[in-house]
Amino acid sequence: MNLLTRRKTKGDFWFDVVNYSLLTIVMLLVLFPLYFVLIASFSDPNLIYSGEVWLFPKGFTLEGYERIFQDAAIWTGYANSLLYASVGTFIGVAVTLCAAYPLARKDLYGKTAIMWFLLVTMFFSGGLIPTYLLIKDLNMLDSLWALVLPGAGAVFNVIIVRTFFQSSIPDEMWEAASIDGCSNARFFWSMVLPLSKSIIAVMVLYHVVGFWNGFFDAMIYLSDEQKYPLQLVLRNILVQNQVNSSMMIDVESYAAKLRVTELIKYGVIIVASLPLLALYPFLQKYFVKGVMIGSIKG
Repeated sequence: MNLLTRRKTKGDFWFDVVNYSLLTIVMLLVLFPLYFVLIASFSDPNLIYSGEVWLFPKGFTLEGYERIFQDAAIWTGYANSLLYASVGTFIGVAVTLCAAYPLARKDLYGKTAIMWFLLVTMFFSGGLIPTYLLIKDLNMLDSLWALVLPGAGAVFNVIIVRTFFQSSIPDEMWEAASIDGCSNARFFWSMVLPLSKSIIAVMVLYHVVGFWNGFFDAMIYLSDEQKYPLQLVLRNILVQNQVNSSMMIDVESYAAKLRVTELIKYGVIIVASLPLLALYPFLQKYFVKGVMIGSIKG
């Protein structure tokens, strides 16, 4: 280790200093807003407005979280988001894998034309109004399917997975399996999928994040508030300042309502972020490998 350290030139040393300094600054710029929201959710809003909350919470209180956990609308939105993310991720990943694998095979007739057709849809779409009319004609308005089906086969994801299959699943493996009488379906389920854990993890993470953070489709296609996902409930709180009246039933003065509203806003952001923060550590080991392999070749 000492020998390797001595081989570093002065230029290498200063490069490392500048590089680590810049990375530290970027890390702080990304992490501090998240950290501030966390400590603000435990702090007195009056102290936040006065600029006294900086590194540690002041005026410590759990009132915001207490009101959040007592509100039925938050938990209904939480349950809806979990349902939409689970079903949507399962359908989206399944469609992506089933579409990408044939396109990665050299013996698929007309795959070039199919890829060009998919690429056209990637850059040009019908727009919001035709899509809404299509969803309406399919009788999917105000239902789960309006949120999970239209974007199930994202072309960008198909291209990433296809590239992964081309670079990681050799044709010789299929030739050897076919000689032994293995069918395409059996080869896909028994050999391709077990060797594709990294890219599947990447797709799961992409879809879960997309569904969990999505609110626009729900705002367009859902009219029943009992079906709203958490992010739409959060949007109403953050943007429209619509805190559920049941959360402030015991608050009388306007100033006190503003104070409680701010506590609820910060608290809901933290509560909404927890599932993704809990999921990422389990997929992180596959994430970098899957993204790199899926993006280098193709």
